[in-house]
Amino acid sequence: MGDSTQSYFVGIDVGTGSVRAALVDKQGKILKTDTEPINTWTPKPNFFEQSSDDIWRACCKTVKAVTENISPACVKGVGVDATCSLVVVDKEGKPLSVSPTGNNEQNIILWMDHRANDEAAFINYLNNPVLKYVGGKISLEMETPKLLWLKRNLKEQCWDKAGYFFDLPDFLTWKATGSQSRSLCSLVCKWTYEAEEKKQNGWSSKYFDDISLGDLKHNNWEKIGSKVLAPGDPCGDGLTATAANELGLLPGTPVGTSIIDAHAGGVGMLGCSAAGVSAEFHTRLGLICGTSTCHMAISKNPHFVQGVWGPYYSAMVPGYWLNEGGQSATGKLIDHVIDSHPASAKIMQKIGNEMHIQTYLSNLLKDLAKKKGLESPAYLTSDIHVWPDFHGNRSPLADPSLLGMVSGLSLSSDEESLAILYLATVQALAYGTQHIIEVLRASGYADFQSILICGGLSSNPLFVQTQADVVGMPVLCPHEAESVLLGAAILGACAAGEFSNIQAAIVGMGGKANVVQPNPEDHRYHKKKYKVFLKMVEDQKTYKEIMA
Repeated sequence: MGDSTQSYFVGIDVGTGSVRAALVDKQGKILKTDTEPINTWTPKPNFFEQSSDDIWRACCKTVKAVTENISPACVKGVGVDATCSLVVVDKEGKPLSVSPTGNNEQNIILWMDHRANDEAAFINYLNNPVLKYVGGKISLEMETPKLLWLKRNLKEQCWDKAGYFFDLPDFLTWKATGSQSRSLCSLVCKWTYEAEEKKQNGWSSKYFDDISLGDLKHNNWEKIGSKVLAPGDPCGDGLTATAANELGLLPGTPVGTSIIDAHAGGVGMLGCSAAGVSAEFHTRLGLICGTSTCHMAISKNPHFVQGVWGPYYSAMVPGYWLNEGGQSATGKLIDHVIDSHPASAKIMQKIGNEMHIQTYLSNLLKDLAKKKGLESPAYLTSDIHVWPDFHGNRSPLADPSLLGMVSGLSLSSDEESLAILYLATVQALAYGTQHIIEVLRASGYADFQSILICGGLSSNPLFVQTQADVVGMPVLCPHEAESVLLGAAILGACAAGEFSNIQAAIVGMGGKANVVQPNPEDHRYHKKKYKVFLKMVEDQKTYKEIMA
């Protein structure tokens, strides 16, 4: 791929189940990708654990794979994103177990781990002022409840021996550069670090004292970080000799300060352009859709939205406030609905590797609608309704105790019943997006004109069209579909000084997008179903009251 005068950037994305790397040019074109699976342990229900050694090995393997045909000198910068998972190492920097098994290999509490329910409830009961930046309630998926769980439950095994606690994105830049600097993105969004436009940033001593974690203040917050950098800022002196050797790159190669994976998706697609659609950042709502979905909205002014995380100042784009809604299970829910249905195995046997089962079901829905004389497959779900919070509600209700609901089941277990249940689930996830949009608008976000979408579900035409039809706005799908990897690479380009700032990099590498327009007739149908959707959660609350 050319001589050392050419400029490429490497983006590393650590997702829930795999590590991916990409080689990207200055125009934002992804030239090569590689993927390596990573392990997850589940020692108890709602416990999800990973290994930092396993993840770093996967990072090294994928980076070597995407750079094998170029000179290392061509790689001008490296950027990293990862899930907001909690990594613990001992005072020598070696993995330290967070697991009831005591296995030191299991030193990461995965983002979706829900062990810290009691700790989150305790923190919310105290109602410290910092909680206004997380929608009024801290999530059990954030880091301070997990830290408190470790102190309460694994004090001798883990807490007392811990040298450093990292968000996974920050662990990776530490591993790459040796720098203990932390990302403003991770700390503000998941650790209750306070950042405001006209105030000095920092940790709240009172908050940590109140929640019984005051010992983390020792030695200027050494264990959780005191040097905080913006995403894309150069981290340390670039790659250490050891890390460079393991990655197959040159020592000193610039490494950008990291970002959370969903936020990397926002960075990667926020600058994409499409004819007839506003390019202003604040008019766009970004959906990063994978195992879960994150809803990213940015504004020049802070908006405090009950049940929606933020506002976070400069957490994704410098100078902008970020609000982050989300659904804890989206791609995972669709997989669960399909895999748990009796017809799933028969369909898989029938189609083999010829097509994805979701494609098969989408085609079946079109045939069913045609047979029934319906103008749109959307109308097949008039009698079946889904409340999609099978893993609790992240936004806008911020209630991890909520459960999934399905209304309208019959005795049928054939593939047609699966197709319709699949469609109702996809629609319910879109109603969840509409629910989040409504509370954002009520709190000051008046200018949404389009939806940006990336992640695994962006390749599902039914999911994309349903989002457009439900919210009544055009949906933009970037030509460069791997927005998260692109976002990571943009951080590397910023660290290398290729752009004047991250906003310029976002626009310069953002590329073009296809536009999916909403169907007005389907939008009217979805308005009716959305009323049922909102009634379902009220009914669930009523059932709980009856059974209390």
